[in-house]
Amino acid sequence: MFDWLHVLARQLGHFIVHVPIYVAGPAMILIGALDSSLLSLPEVNDYLVVARCYAHPRAVLFFPMFAAVGSVLGCLLLYSILSRGGRAVLHRKFRPEHIERVERAYARFGILALAVPALLPPPLPFKIFVATAGALQFPRRKFILTILAARSLRYYAEGTLAVFYGERVLRFSKDNGLIIISSVAAVLLVALVIYLVSGKGRAAARSAKE
Repeated sequence: MFDWLHVLARQLGHFIVHVPIYVAGPAMILIGALDSSLLSLPEVNDYLVVARCYAHPRAVLFFPMFAAVGSVLGCLLLYSILSRGGRAVLHRKFRPEHIERVERAYARFGILALAVPALLPPPLPFKIFVATAGALQFPRRKFILTILAARSLRYYAEGTLAVFYGERVLRFSKDNGLIIISSVAAVLLVALVIYLVSGKGRAAARSAKE
């Protein structure tokens, strides 16, 4: 992480770990929503999920969902802004060549062009995929379900690692957050590729394009 992100993550982590769940849950939703819409806090959400699940192992059953819901709400806000502003707003916020690549990804892969970036960590840009989905009027229900499923998978995987590997994951995530998130994302991506080469995966991809 950057130095200021490292400090912020530690402060937020101390707060998230020590407050009751009825405070930590809404706080996690708020942090996730801000990160996915107005702010950019790469890796902080992942670190907070790891920290809470390590300190309170039973939290792995539900706490990652707070982070996922927050991410969905933030993405939905960005999606809604772009769906109203259209391509004009999209071109003011992002470079034309980047927009063209994302649009080609949607045209070729459909819903998977949104699901895969939602699984992967920074520095892969994600907000441009969300913004483009809004500008292209991507079906809202599919958009919400895709973000929820992808982010839930990511956060639950990280929370489970924290429970099984304990403090080693917490220490490692403080100094090498990008590496641990990338490792989790790589495993999830391999699972996705296996799914895609199966008959069901190909059928789902064709359906998403329609």
